[in-house]
Amino acid sequence: MQIHRSGSVLLTGAVAVALAVTALPAAAQAAPSATAVISEVYGGGGNSGATLTRDFVELANAGSAPFEVGGLSVQYLPGSPSAGSQWQVSELSGSIAPGGRYLVAQAAGTGGTVALPTADATGTVAMAAGSGTVALVSGTAPLTCKSAADCAADTRIVDLVGYGSAVVREGSGPVPGASATASVARAASLADTDDNAADLAAGAPTPVNAKGETSGGGQEPEEPGPTEPGDVRIHDIQGTTRVSPLDGTSVTGVPGVVTGVRASGSRGFWIQDTAPDGDPRTGEGLFVYTGSTAPAVKVGDAVLVSGKVAEYYPGTGTQSLTQITAPRFTVLSSGNALPAPVVLDARSVPGRYVPSADGGAIDALPLDPSRYALDLYEALEGSRVEFADTRVTGATTAYDEIWVTVKPRENPTRRGGTLYASYEDQNTGRLKVMSLDPARPVPTANVGDVLKGRTTGVLDYASYGGYNVQATELGTVVDKKLRREVTRKQKKDELAVATYNVENLDARDDQAKFDTLAEGVAVNLSSPDIVSLEEIQDDNGAVNDGTTGSEATLKRFTDAIVAKGGPRYAWRYIAPENNKDGGEPGGNIRNVFLFNPQRVSFTDRAGGDATTPVRAVDTWKGVELSASPGRINPASTAWADSRKPLVGEFAFRGKPVFVIGNHFASKGGDQPLHGRYQEPTRSSETKRIQQAAEVNTFVTALLKADRSAKVVALGDFNDFGFSPTMKALTKGRALKPLIATLPPSERYSYVFDGNSQTLDHILTSPGIRRPDYDVVHINAEFADQASDHDPQVVRVKVGGGFWH
Repeated sequence: MQIHRSGSVLLTGAVAVALAVTALPAAAQAAPSATAVISEVYGGGGNSGATLTRDFVELANAGSAPFEVGGLSVQYLPGSPSAGSQWQVSELSGSIAPGGRYLVAQAAGTGGTVALPTADATGTVAMAAGSGTVALVSGTAPLTCKSAADCAADTRIVDLVGYGSAVVREGSGPVPGASATASVARAASLADTDDNAADLAAGAPTPVNAKGETSGGGQEPEEPGPTEPGDVRIHDIQGTTRVSPLDGTSVTGVPGVVTGVRASGSRGFWIQDTAPDGDPRTGEGLFVYTGSTAPAVKVGDAVLVSGKVAEYYPGTGTQSLTQITAPRFTVLSSGNALPAPVVLDARSVPGRYVPSADGGAIDALPLDPSRYALDLYEALEGSRVEFADTRVTGATTAYDEIWVTVKPRENPTRRGGTLYASYEDQNTGRLKVMSLDPARPVPTANVGDVLKGRTTGVLDYASYGGYNVQATELGTVVDKKLRREVTRKQKKDELAVATYNVENLDARDDQAKFDTLAEGVAVNLSSPDIVSLEEIQDDNGAVNDGTTGSEATLKRFTDAIVAKGGPRYAWRYIAPENNKDGGEPGGNIRNVFLFNPQRVSFTDRAGGDATTPVRAVDTWKGVELSASPGRINPASTAWADSRKPLVGEFAFRGKPVFVIGNHFASKGGDQPLHGRYQEPTRSSETKRIQQAAEVNTFVTALLKADRSAKVVALGDFNDFGFSPTMKALTKGRALKPLIATLPPSERYSYVFDGNSQTLDHILTSPGIRRPDYDVVHINAEFADQASDHDPQVVRVKVGGGFWH
């Protein structure tokens, strides 16, 4: 039996000691990488006719932050693996700088005359020149997959390249053309579409290490910068659509004034033409990407730039950023006046968000900046903009970013945010702001604060959040004194049931996190009778050693609640099968019930475990659960690699109450609101609709046995009140979503990209009359937060009655 409870059943075996490990990125070969990719593979080193003496694998970082490779590996499989073929592993260490390279040297041959540059890691794998598969893997355990389909399902694979006639590859086919004298290399943009044949091409080997050194130990030679303006201007490069008409073309002597410099991360600088063409569709600003090299320019320099025009797609489904790559430039003069910034406000930003392409790409659609906000932002990509006295709609993040709205009257929430009210209300005035000066980061601010005065910067585009302002001048934060809410205490005859996503809590977390979360339960939620928790991990968190119990985690949490003045909670949960419930690999995330035994009792009924479905049983005494706690149809494909709902039967003042704790599948894989595909596809929604149908079916069975049954379904449903998921969950009026009972300006529990929205919900059956419901805002709107979700609570009187 896998029922776990405080004070009654002990876990077999000792609780594993928490280990200090390097967190590995959760990645899937089936999802294109926006960070680390395999940029070049060469298996002909040392062969007859080869110039280089060793095989190599080159990695690159397409992201804007350093990518840690410690604990990762590069692995090789023959192109046509036999039954006895094994993946060969080369372990990695260190990190890859944004835009930088990382060289893994492999086996040497007897031929060739030129050594590789100093390798960043060294393996001993003798790769075939003409055919093979190379994978970048989270972890150092050898892969076991030997087909493209099996490898696509292995979540440890960050990126994979098959070349020659390789059976294991990404996309339609392997990369052709590899030989003793030819490597396969990714395009300069580092774009990853998960189609090897499209992303990479054969050519002369060009290994580069983390220092930028090339074969022979030297630096890549630099050509002299231009001395005369060419015929192409920035507006010619930007064009009238999202994709440059000169994409892939070399340009010479493009003039501009430097308006911003990014000396870290994805290094480069922005230039802007001081002689615009007057067409509002054609942008006058442009990013010059210098890769791992800090740009030797400063704001106000007049420059001429030569290089290749490229469209960089920073993430899956995103729009592209037009830039000049591999630049050569000349500084003509310094201290020049900058072009006047474009003012962004309620008058200049259109009310419509983006044109539709019926789900297709909008890349080729002519820009209409007077009609669509994203068209305006695209037309201003790389240009100077400014706004003043803006309200903060997304608190300062750990990455020193903040969200503001340049439209203060656009869908305001009661506490100062901007409400995401429907799929058509994307909120056009939202922009992310960060500082270009590391010495002056964005100040700490909460939702509702005001960034007062003028903020000026360059409009940029990134995978996270879309259009953003790289600020060269920041306003000052005016603290509007946002305070954390405290809900009222339930009355003696009221049952209080709450939901709280505690964001991957495990026994290895700092005590401060336990204390803050505990205060949220004891003080802000006023010690509910039942608390349904989401994101409780096993006791050693992401350590992937088979541990599935959460006793130590829950003991620390309930102790912390007592220390904050709350009751001594008991708990119930069902441990998941190892690595079968999604979430962080090794974390074994699950739902848990806490309950105050002084106020409510739990009806324990044996038979529930990770794989046995719970049923509604019609008895002469009324409906009962076949097992308590139990799980809803855990074998259903709806719950594959996802959390299964936890169902418990409680008794309050002698009356049964059925509580269903939920944590539906995440929105991972959905196309972004700001992306190239419009309207965006919400691919993750399919699974949540299936999960909602399973919960609805179970609740319907309960109500068929007893139409007055008191059911509370709650948790992190990972979807909006207006979503198809909610329609499937409430089918047949089995459940009523309480978020709809609040005024529109209060219907949120989560803030994402400056949008206040609702992913968490409490729903009640018709047998619960006049519920008193409250979203308690203590996290999502604050820079200092213990979780990214706000908890919710409903207070009910357990008696008869129906909605009419």
